[in-house]
Amino acid sequence: MSSFSPDLRNFRSSYYDKCLINSVEEKKSLNKLLQDEVRNRSKLKQFCMNYTVPNAQRTLLWSLVMDIMPLHKSSTSFIRDQRREVYEDLLRAVTVMRAIDQTKPKELVMHTMWLVETNRLQSSNSSSGIQEDDTQFIDIVRTLLQIFNDDVDTYWMAKGFYQYTRELKRECVKLKEMTQTLLKREDIALFYRLEKLGLFEENTKLLDNWYITCFAGVICEMMLVKIWDKVCGGSRKIVIFLFLELVKDIKSLIFDLNSLAELKALIETVKDLDGVIVNKAIKSLQSNNSEIEYTH
Repeated sequence: MSSFSPDLRNFRSSYYDKCLINSVEEKKSLNKLLQDEVRNRSKLKQFCMNYTVPNAQRTLLWSLVMDIMPLHKSSTSFIRDQRREVYEDLLRAVTVMRAIDQTKPKELVMHTMWLVETNRLQSSNSSSGIQEDDTQFIDIVRTLLQIFNDDVDTYWMAKGFYQYTRELKRECVKLKEMTQTLLKREDIALFYRLEKLGLFEENTKLLDNWYITCFAGVICEMMLVKIWDKVCGGSRKIVIFLFLELVKDIKSLIFDLNSLAELKALIETVKDLDGVIVNKAIKSLQSNNSEIEYTH
């Protein structure tokens, strides 16, 4: 016999019905936007920001938002073929040059292709080691390979998303300042603990790297993509709210730590497989949007 009262069951039934209706309506709205002969990039970005992006439509939606695919629907097939040809030419080039072999992971193959496309392959090979920007690109590709099935789409969207991360890199100082302001307001004890561990020191790049890569490799890819949807929609602040919800979730564990290295190891084991932290971050972003102004 159920322990739930009829009122509670009715509430839950009504709540789930409302969520289902909203989901159906959102998909209908997105379908209409995608079927327009001339798609509206501004409205597509607004959809990324305000709603849950259906997995089946994420490839096309991101491609349009990132300007990989044309807004004119009639040109889509032609441009898609052109993108595929570029990908295949680059893959053929790095194979002929013997810059890759069959043992090389796919994210490193795509990174090598990217170096060829940007005329940086020789300079990369002659340097003392892989550069920070290259590592960040590889992290992005590795994450997207878990999300998208088509390698051509993955390569082009990795390049598009990498450009978003350059904006995050330029704005990192502002983002970190806002992080400290919000954390002081929400949990002053946690702020002081993280400060004592050295997270907010100017020469500490740990938070920078998490923000610039949008937590690639930290949060489970299937959950993280919801955060990346918001980045595609134009929000850079989402990384702040993801960090805040993450550290609040493991607050009790953080107070047992003694070093920044221990903090890094702890945060990178969270993963958020059930999406609780990610969903809280998105809600926090939406509730704070009107309260905190930040121009990117």
